[in-house]
Amino acid sequence: MGFPSGSDQCAAWLYLPDGPPKPRPLVIMGHGLGANREMGLDRYARRFAAAGMGVLAFDYRGFGASGGTPRQMINIARQRDDWRAAIAFARTLKGFDATRIALWGSSFGGGHVLSIAHEDDYLAAVVAQCPFTSGRASTLAKGPISIMKTGTLAVTDLLVGPLRRKPIGARLAGRKGSAALMSASDVPEGYGRLAEESENYQPKVAARFGLSVMFDSPWRRTKAIKVPVLYQVCDTDSVTPIGPTLKAAERTKHALIKRYPIGHFDIYFDDWFEKAVYDQMEFLVSVLRP
Repeated sequence: MGFPSGSDQCAAWLYLPDGPPKPRPLVIMGHGLGANREMGLDRYARRFAAAGMGVLAFDYRGFGASGGTPRQMINIARQRDDWRAAIAFARTLKGFDATRIALWGSSFGGGHVLSIAHEDDYLAAVVAQCPFTSGRASTLAKGPISIMKTGTLAVTDLLVGPLRRKPIGARLAGRKGSAALMSASDVPEGYGRLAEESENYQPKVAARFGLSVMFDSPWRRTKAIKVPVLYQVCDTDSVTPIGPTLKAAERTKHALIKRYPIGHFDIYFDDWFEKAVYDQMEFLVSVLRP
């Protein structure tokens, strides 16, 4: 299935909840940087559905199975519009309670939900899993060599890309010191493991994103969020440093913080996934009661 966003269609999966038919809560799910719904979201969505919640998991325009051009170009404002379109579409679905809608975002998607949650007075909850909260902090975490390489590639794409009518690509994931947008020792294996799950995954995006991301600060918008927010923080996160995330949680009126002694990608797999999804279900069931 899908829903309109702008002049394009966002592809989505709709998971129907277990149990007798009656108005149920709904969780809207979106992934992180350059990722699509095939990269692990099904594992979470099935657990939520089994706990009695519907789930709408979608791809951003230009990524995965969604429509939209140019492809593989990350535009922060455009992706947040996709979230707004998903919320509007969710409220048209029969069998779900429009007052019990939760947003679930991971990594870069976590930054999106923290940035837009204050706009909607009728949302019920937010889950921010290892969320992106500060472009400056994430950029500095890359180290000077990687920053120089990524910046040079981004400027080149910004200047030359429009002339050649094709963006210059930057790898999403790479080792520490590389020109990849995410560059740390645990990135190639961790992000690579997620990428292996998707037939639609593409390893490069328009490099110009490396400039715009530096100026985005979702933590600044969290003070206005009125609904409960679950912050899941990975203590050794090499991609989204925890300092700004903890600051975001401090500014949030109704914040629940869960910390895990792991890296950014460990939360998607194995025992740490089990722990994280258990905490999410416990939180969502408690806040999405009728």
